Amino acid sequence: MNGIPIKETGKIREIVGYLPQDFSFYRGMSVYGAMDYLGLLSEIPDKIRRERILALLEQVNLKEDMRTKVKALSGGMKRRLGIAQALLHNPQILIVDEPTAGLDPEERIRFRNLLSEFAEDRIVILSTHISSDVESCCENIGVLNNGKMIWNGSTEELAGQAEGKVYLISAAKKQDKQIKEKYAVLNIISSQSGTQYRVLSDVEPEEKYMLQPPTLEDGYMYLLSQT
Repeated sequence: MNGIPIKETGKIREIVGYLPQDFSFYRGMSVYGAMDYLGLLSEIPDKIRRERILALLEQVNLKEDMRTKVKALSGGMKRRLGIAQALLHNPQILIVDEPTAGLDPEERIRFRNLLSEFAEDRIVILSTHISSDVESCCENIGVLNNGKMIWNGSTEELAGQAEGKVYLISAAKKQDKQIKEKYAVLNIISSQSGTQYRVLSDVEPEEKYMLQPPTLEDGYMYLLSQT
């Protein structure tokens, strides 16, 4: 990994920061105390540790909450604390697993911006099922299916996999079952004027339709439908 033999796990840990999906600290610790404890475990010298903790808490907008107990933090604040601890030993590679799952829209946007900022001078590997996270944060994408890489490329290239295959069909509600049997339905939009189905199809629908520009999620769903 990055020129280090895979058996030298100690050296690899030194260059990798990790934020798991289910992340927790000792609930009774303060924000600063938890960071200081992890810094001690990483054997970061006292002066460097203090300076780095304060700088990271400033960066993740938690400096004013440094004396707050971990158990009193919101879900979004805990995620921001999680990314601060992952960066405490100044890693070259940051790995985050489902970082925005369960966050409200405001916290999700804040967290995405934070990841993009960190990605300017380090590698960030993001594992997620939320396509909007990928669009906001990622330049290169790999799609895994049952543990195997089935595709890799840019965000634009992934969306392009579904080019010319996404249709918006207008149909009566009584045709619901028929539509679902014929097509891979991506979304159903109901309104007073009727029902519209956003579908994937390799052939033009027989029903009244409009061809749609594909999104990243469309490309992802099309890839999975082919496997």
